[in-house]
Amino acid sequence: MLTEKREKSLSKMMTKILRHAPEKFDVQLDEADGSCSLSELLAAINRSPDWKSITEAHIHYVVEHSSKQRFELIDGRIRARYGHSVQKVSYPAAVPPEVLYHGTNEAVVGAILREGIQAMGRQYCHLSEGLDFAILAGSRKGRLVVLEVDTQLAVEQGIIFYYAGNEVWLAEEIPAECCRVYDFSINSGKS
Repeated sequence: MLTEKREKSLSKMMTKILRHAPEKFDVQLDEADGSCSLSELLAAINRSPDWKSITEAHIHYVVEHSSKQRFELIDGRIRARYGHSVQKVSYPAAVPPEVLYHGTNEAVVGAILREGIQAMGRQYCHLSEGLDFAILAGSRKGRLVVLEVDTQLAVEQGIIFYYAGNEVWLAEEIPAECCRVYDFSINSGKS
């Protein structure tokens, strides 16, 4: 269907349209949930000469096989689950597990432990229920560090958590005192 390289490239194109620059592609995202019709997304992708041969089946394939499960497709509408920089998508508040994880790189850990986790140009901070997603998200640049987030302490401080689906949790910020470095050597049996 798609080569691995082409699948990754299509996923990046979809991410750009659905999370960061819909207006550049003449796509109108729903103000409430950040979705658009699958046909509108396909038309936007097909307008690019390199992507004229992409079909709905290709988009379905990317949605189903994305390791980070970035996209959600329901009733002919598609959206990015999280990571928006241009529009604040609303999510229902939810009660998170006692501990969530945040993958990052070693260069910023000191700042996080002083100032907390910030959205950094996105609408929300991204957290995960399990280590796999945190490791995947944090491994992109630099040496990986995983932080544990004490969600009960955060809730006591007024932080509201939102569930974005597929083990991804969001918050506008996480106070520094709610974060600690996850020790892989002590927790080697957990996942």
